[in-house]
Formats: sequence, structure tokens, C-alpha cells
Amino acid sequence: MKRTLLVLIILFLTQQSFGQGCVAVRHFGTCSANLSHNTFGKGDIQAGMNYRYFKSFRHFRGTHEEPDRITSGTEVINHSNNWEYSVSYWLSGKTNLAIGIPTQINARSSLYEHGRTERHHSFSRGLGDIRFGIQQWLLEPGIKPWNIQVGSSLKLPTGNYNASDIFYNVGVNGNPEVRPVDQSIQLGDGGLGLIVETQMYLKLNEKFYLTTGAFYLVNPRETNGTRTFREKLNVLLKNEAITSVPDQFSSRIAMNYSPNAISNISIGGRYEGVPVHDLIGGSAGFRRPGNIVSLEPVYSYMKNNLTLNFGLPIAVRRNRPQSYTDLEYSRTTGVFRNGDAAFADYAINLGIQYTFKAKQKTKTAPQFVIPQN
Repeated sequence: MKRTLLVLIILFLTQQSFGQGCVAVRHFGTCSANLSHNTFGKGDIQAGMNYRYFKSFRHFRGTHEEPDRITSGTEVINHSNNWEYSVSYWLSGKTNLAIGIPTQINARSSLYEHGRTERHHSFSRGLGDIRFGIQQWLLEPGIKPWNIQVGSSLKLPTGNYNASDIFYNVGVNGNPEVRPVDQSIQLGDGGLGLIVETQMYLKLNEKFYLTTGAFYLVNPRETNGTRTFREKLNVLLKNEAITSVPDQFSSRIAMNYSPNAISNISIGGRYEGVPVHDLIGGSAGFRRPGNIVSLEPVYSYMKNNLTLNFGLPIAVRRNRPQSYTDLEYSRTTGVFRNGDAAFADYAINLGIQYTFKAKQKTKTAPQFVIPQN
């Protein structure tokens, strides 16, 4: 029973968050520990790597898609590649410490950022925001047909939030100029944040289980000082000249089927995004708030201490609401404004985890102890 119940938990923990587009949803796939079908004990170590890829190009204002952006060739195209490496150390069968170290390679193609006359690319690559934290199960895993885990993590501003590249036709006399890349492909957000999270599993019968969980990233810092140059596009966008440091959220619920001891299939729904207003601190500066509802199938293969995962979240609803600056502009001018954002159709998620079991010390029964002379 222990082995079967723990199989299901990996489905949520290895897929914490997968933003898909210009809405800067950071990837937190390995902030939590990744559980496998092995029962964990004190001193066990699990190492893992998650890879995520998506291409965003469909523009939305609110929930309305603007297909003319594609037909006119004015769409913004983002290619995002993210590798996140994790290590988890188990203090006991219920408690573990975990660290997640993300690296990224991003490319962005647009017209409007290059004088609106030629399409060019901007790039960013390097270390993202490192996270470390602790997770605690309410009960010893496998004892009951249900369990709840709570955790918290500290997000460090280790990723470059002022990554820059060459932008064409925007300098003096139309010359190229080095500027910060768009917020959606910045490597970090510049904020010291706190992640709070929870997850739960419930055994329905021998083969079917329900898993659910959620997390919220609190980013108290309001802006990070990185220029957007959006006021150069339009003087009315002067309130978007500096980049915001937004909060982030994600939740998932899934039905899981385990046909045997080495395979698991999950079909779930995911809701994630960037809010308009932060929970703590101000919300000024430029951000693209948005939320995505996805249908997410996941397949997991587990053999001995190795676990492999493949997930394919498919967007079924995309929404880019009015941002803080949109609302401010509409209030002061009396003219409604709702910026747009590009979203992906799907994302590709791959994961691998391996558990290094601690050597258990065996105690010799007193009657077999050899007296020492």
C-alpha cells in the first residue's frame, strides 16, 4: 500500500507550474521534493531534473483571441526552454528539505520591439531564481488512504532580471541599441519571495487515486528597476516604464490510474497564472497578468529507484485581464484599455528522478554480542 500510494504524489510534485507565454509564470517544477514509489527514510537523497518547452504565439485580450495578429504577421513568438535541477534530503519519512536550481534559454521574435519595420530576435540564457524549502506530511505516508503535505520555500533573486540584448531601429537615427529583454524572457524577477504550498492524495480503490495541490508565490517587492522602454512606444504608457515584481499561483486536481507497480497515468486540470494585484506590497509597474486553464495528461514510469515522467498540459482557456497599469490608465483618461499577451497551445514537460537510499545501520541483538577481552 505504501508503494502504491506514493506513486501518485509524484504527478503533482513534478509538475508544479508551467507558464505558457508572455505572461511571466515562472517554472517551479522542482521546488518541492519529487516522490517516487520508494518509501523514504531518514538520510535518503533524491536528485532530479525537469525540462519544459513551449512556443507562445496566440494573442489574447481578456479571453478573446486576436487571430489577425498571426495573419498580419505581427504576432510575438516566444520559445522557452527550462531545465530545473533538484535535490531533496529526507530528515524523516515525513519531512524533507529541497532545493531547485533552474537554468533557461529563451528566444523572442517581434516587430514592435524593433521599430515595427523588421522582425528580429532577442535572447536570454543563464541561471534562474533558486528556491529552497521544507515539506512536511501530516501523516506517515502509506499508513492511511489519504494524506496532506504542507510546505514553504524561499525564492532567491539569483536570476538576472536585467538581461539585455540588441534591439534594432530604436536608437538615435534608427541605430541598434542595447536594452533589457521583455519581462517574459527575463531569467528572474528580482524579488525575494515566499512560496507556500500544499498537496493531498486520496485512495479511491486499488487502482484509482485523486491528487490535488496548490501553491502561491508572495513577492513583496513592487518593482525591480529594470526599464521596459514601453514609454518610447507610446507616451501614454509612461506608467509601464519599470518592470513589476508579480506574485504567482498554481493549482491542480487530477484522477490517477495505476495499472501496475511501474506505471501511472494521470488526467488533470490545472489553473495557474499571474494576478493583477499582489497579496502583499504594491502592484505598480509593468506586468502582464493572466491565467491559463489546461487539461494535463501525465505518464510516469517507475522502476527500482528511477522515475521518469512525461506531461503535456494543453491550454483550454486563456485570459489576459486588465493589468494594474491598464486600470490606472482607464481610470485617469476615461478610455478603456486592456493590453494583450501571447499564449502557447501546449507545453512539453519531461522529468527524471533518482533516489539514493541511505544505508540503514543494523543493531546486533544483545545475546549475539561477542564479549571483548
